[in-house]
Amino acid sequence: MSAGGSAAVVASGLTRRFGALVAVDRVSLSVARGEIYGFLGPNGAGKSTTIRMLCGLLAPSAGSARVAGVDVARAPDEVKRRIGYMSQRFSLYGDLGVEENLELHGALHGLAGPRFRARRDWAVATSRLGDRLSARVDDLAGGFRQRLALVCALLHEPEVVFLDEPTSGVDPLMRRAFFALVDALAAAGVTVFLTTHFLDEAEYCHRIGLVAGGRLVAEGTPTALKTRLEGRVLLDVRTDAPGAALVALARVPEVAEATAFGAGVHALAAAGVGAEAARAAVAAALARDGVAASAAEQVEPSLEDVFLEIVRREARP
Repeated sequence: MSAGGSAAVVASGLTRRFGALVAVDRVSLSVARGEIYGFLGPNGAGKSTTIRMLCGLLAPSAGSARVAGVDVARAPDEVKRRIGYMSQRFSLYGDLGVEENLELHGALHGLAGPRFRARRDWAVATSRLGDRLSARVDDLAGGFRQRLALVCALLHEPEVVFLDEPTSGVDPLMRRAFFALVDALAAAGVTVFLTTHFLDEAEYCHRIGLVAGGRLVAEGTPTALKTRLEGRVLLDVRTDAPGAALVALARVPEVAEATAFGAGVHALAAAGVGAEAARAAVAAALARDGVAASAAEQVEPSLEDVFLEIVRREARP
C-alpha cells in the first residue's frame, strides 16, 4: 500500500471541551489523499469526538480543520457533501431491506436517474449482497451489515471517508474482506480515516496516530512505531496464571511494564537491562510467588506492545 498526493485532512490545534473536561486537546495532523490513517486509543481518548469535529458535526472549542479542501468551521455543509461517514453506532435502517437502504441513502445524497443506478450496481457488486437485496437489514449477519453501511457511506463517491470502529462485532474473515475493500478504496484515491480497537487492523494503515487523554502522543507508520522499543528487551512468558504473573512482575525493578498478552504475559525490561538479566529476574519473581511458567523467550515488539507502553507512559502523573 502507498499513500501520496496533497493533504485531504488537516487539523491544527483542534480542541474540544465539555465544561471542565478537555476531550480533545490541541490535536494537529495531516492526512494525504489516498492514505489510510488509523486513529488509535483507549476508550475515552477522544477518537470519536475528533471525527465528529472533522465531519462538521461538532464545533471545536479551539483550533481549525480543513477536509477535502474545505474549512470545516466555515462550511460544514459543504464538508458533509464531500465526505462519507460510517458511525460507531450502526446507522442503517433495520426495518428496511438492503435495496431500500441504498435507495434512501441515494436520495439523501441527491443521486437520481442513471447515476444512482450506476452507483447502486457498484454498491451491490462491492458488498456482495446481490442475493440479499430484499432482506431486512436487522436479519443480516454483522459482517454483511458493515459492508452495507460502508457502501452506503461511499454511494455518492466522497473524497474522504471516516470510519468509526467499522468492524466492531465482525468475525476475523469478514474483517479481512472489509479491509481488502478499504485498501482498494485508497488505491483509487479515496482518503480513509478510521478508528479501531483491533491492533491487527492498524497494520493495514499507511500511518497511525496514537491518542491518549485527548492528545496525539505518537504518529508514524506501523513499522516506524515499532522501532520506538528498539534496543529494549521484550520477554514472552507462557503461563496458565497470567494474573498472578502480573502481580509478581509488578515488583521487579528490572521489568518496566508487564501486560497480559494472548495466553501469557509480555514483560518489557527496564532501559539498559539485558536479556539474560531480565530472564533471571523474571524467573526469580515467578518462582518466589509460586507461579508456574515456561522459559521467558525474547520476542520482537508488536504494535500492541508499543501501544500499551505509550498509553501507560502518558497515563503516569
